[in-house]
Amino acid sequence: MDFLPIFMNVKGRLCLVVGGGEVAKRKAGVLLEAGAKVRVVAPEIDSSLSEQAGVMSIVACFDVQHLEGVMLVIAATNDRSVNEQVSRLAHECNIPVNVVDDPELCSFIMPAIMDRSPLMVAFSSGGASPVLTRMMRGKLESLIPQNFSRLAAFAERFREQVKQRVTNPAKRRIFWENALDGVVAEKVLTGDETSAESMLQQMLADEDNIVRGEVYLVGAGPGDPDLLTFRALRLMQKADVVVYDNLVSKPIVDMTRRDAERIYVGKKRADHTLRQEEINALLVRLAHEGKRVLRLKGGDPFIFGRGGEEIETLAAENIPFQVVPGITAASGVASYAGIPLTHRDYAQSCMFVTGHLKDGTMNLDWDALARPRQTVVVYMGLQGLDTLCAKLIEHGMLDATPIAIVQQGTTQNQRVVTGTLSTLPGIAALEKLHAPTLIIIGGVVTLREKLQWFHPHHD
Repeated sequence: MDFLPIFMNVKGRLCLVVGGGEVAKRKAGVLLEAGAKVRVVAPEIDSSLSEQAGVMSIVACFDVQHLEGVMLVIAATNDRSVNEQVSRLAHECNIPVNVVDDPELCSFIMPAIMDRSPLMVAFSSGGASPVLTRMMRGKLESLIPQNFSRLAAFAERFREQVKQRVTNPAKRRIFWENALDGVVAEKVLTGDETSAESMLQQMLADEDNIVRGEVYLVGAGPGDPDLLTFRALRLMQKADVVVYDNLVSKPIVDMTRRDAERIYVGKKRADHTLRQEEINALLVRLAHEGKRVLRLKGGDPFIFGRGGEEIETLAAENIPFQVVPGITAASGVASYAGIPLTHRDYAQSCMFVTGHLKDGTMNLDWDALARPRQTVVVYMGLQGLDTLCAKLIEHGMLDATPIAIVQQGTTQNQRVVTGTLSTLPGIAALEKLHAPTLIIIGGVVTLREKLQWFHPHHD
């Protein structure tokens, strides 16, 4: 984070704009909208700026005396030497300063603003690309209608009453989410605040029954945050507690609510932070405390994710839960590696298996796996790669069968190593591959030579 995003109260405070042209006029206008008193200093000041209500014009070259009593400064001249002087003197006086289009001279940045007062959204690229920030603001402007300001004002009006009635902070947040994402909000947005208030009061009367703990079992996909579903993103922002696995990438964990409690329960080979039974019990306990629990799992929770065991426990305890599918590693990683899992010329079926070693062996249906014209995808099979390849050859698969290992698939650190059943174990040892990996076996691997240019995460 290059800049700390904050909102400043400048109502009734004196702010300085150095410059008298069109850019200075725009900056002064923003300050005036925020309720500031504006002092403008420049050798020449456009009349459309100097005549604005609330503007005090000083026709002069900038001097340190113009900083007296000022809360913040904006330099908006076309003379960099003047802008540098303003920046230097403001820094010496410990006054926040913004120099338009010159981030190196700034102590704060003026963001692009979406105004739905009292709801405010600010966009900034840290000065890297003002055009991009304005584009992003435009996209959000189309998604959030103007009358959201009415909804924010409604919530403000009843904030203290709800705070007194619903004293538990976690339950209070859930109460407001129910109110602002349901019929109450619809009534406010259509202008029927009388009905909205009546519904809110009914919710307050029934809040003990409405506010309940719940668990969201969410598939986080194979690693790239762009592969999350819209529903997953929505629930990630609602949860009070995040219980996440080792295979969930940090960028995805960072997309959950900033103030949510985060509990790591990841399991690595021979290193289990919590046993599965303890994870199940943890979800139950947190839900009984009235919290919304996000159980974030890599890939899809129902494909080698033990999600079924977790919801069995939740159902037995009568705890409400939702399940959100995720893109499983086989699909996402294969796509990013340029390897289609099925192809009419190579494979008409696909099998997913786990490659966990137990006592040095794998208990798999080798005859089924060794059938021709199919693709085999092996999860968690790196440690048993030698055994895997040897068993497939032993059960009739050609030793020249193409095979690929993808490490950290769909992320910026993705690596793809290819070979054959006879050669890949040695290649993998030389490449010093490490988990997480996915193994893909079959003729479709040869298509990577044609399709490896396709890497969506590099767009």
